[in-house]
Amino acid sequence: MSDGMDRDATLAAGMDPDRLAALVADIDGRYVATGKLPHMQMMLSRDERPLLSVVRGQARAKGGALREDALYRIASMTKPITSVAFMTLVEQGKVALDTPVTDVIPEFAGLRVGADDGPPPARPMLMIDLLRHMAGLTYGLQRQTPIDARYRALGLDDFQQPRTSDQFIADLATLPLEFSPGEQWRYSVATDVLGVVVERLTGQDLESVFRERIFQPLGMVDTTFALPDDKADRMTDAWRLEPDGSIAVADLGARSNWRRAGRFLSGGGGLVSGVADYHRFARMLLREGELDGARILKAETVRAMRSNQLPDGRDLSSLSKGMFSEADYRGVGFGLGFAMGLDRGEFYWGGVFSTYFWIDPVERIIGLFMTQHLPSSTYPIRAQLRADVDAAILRRNDSKAARQSI
Repeated sequence: MSDGMDRDATLAAGMDPDRLAALVADIDGRYVATGKLPHMQMMLSRDERPLLSVVRGQARAKGGALREDALYRIASMTKPITSVAFMTLVEQGKVALDTPVTDVIPEFAGLRVGADDGPPPARPMLMIDLLRHMAGLTYGLQRQTPIDARYRALGLDDFQQPRTSDQFIADLATLPLEFSPGEQWRYSVATDVLGVVVERLTGQDLESVFRERIFQPLGMVDTTFALPDDKADRMTDAWRLEPDGSIAVADLGARSNWRRAGRFLSGGGGLVSGVADYHRFARMLLREGELDGARILKAETVRAMRSNQLPDGRDLSSLSKGMFSEADYRGVGFGLGFAMGLDRGEFYWGGVFSTYFWIDPVERIIGLFMTQHLPSSTYPIRAQLRADVDAAILRRNDSKAARQSI
């Protein structure tokens, strides 16, 4: 393997190694070598066989090359894992997509719509609304409305705070909804609420649920909410963009906030993970719920999760008024935990530290990009990754037959 790529294997898999090498060189030269990003780790596989594995840059501000087994704050890439955990409970008959959220979160019974003591919701909030971000909830980081400001005042976006799941729900229940459930799409704390639903339905904390239902069966040995001491040397620093365009350390790997116990177990953004672990999770999704003999979900469940669940097959641009998301809006649908391209069917999500994954079930491609840079909207790397990898396909699968199969 040279420069992270086996050229013969890449050609045999129907991919152009020169185009992939050019993609790596461009992102490395444009972002890492110039200091815009501190580092990057890329993995690309087709038919579950890794074709590209590249590590560039430094892990810590004080030096040290990024390692292949580096650990990252994956932030909102936690959301697909929480959604999978919830869907295991749907399959067990413990809950349904049309179950009212108040059946499990009775604290939401008195919610109203709008900042000025508005009317009650036009219809109940359902579990499917949490999965597809149509629940009427928001994020304080949206910074558009007085309700967003009240989220920020209560620190509801900050899962580093030492609050329990019940305290999180109690605080959230004091705030009104932005809109009636089902009327709009807004990226929000909905998946955090979904995580609390999972905890209450199982009687376990979210870490235990993930470990028993997902991590142990899939062999995901490094994914966790609290970074253990014996893995602290693998945790990268995280950087943030400064007003002058430079980057500054936002969280030290050696003394990371992710090492603190007692934090809210955020189903929307709390996990630490690495490329190898998340690739196993993505392989399970590509294989429609099974990996190495461990079945996490039924195939039909995974197909529903990666299918557009927005009303009337609409896209995010027609339903969203929010400013922030981890996806583009035009031509993009949303399923049960993922965004997806409406024209091609690839599904994906990312995290605020600029981590990202996508899965193309037709071409059987998995892509992973890891770095630690706030915010994720700074550079258009995600669109470039998908477009350039697609352009590198030399031998395409039978798209018509493949799409019928998904």
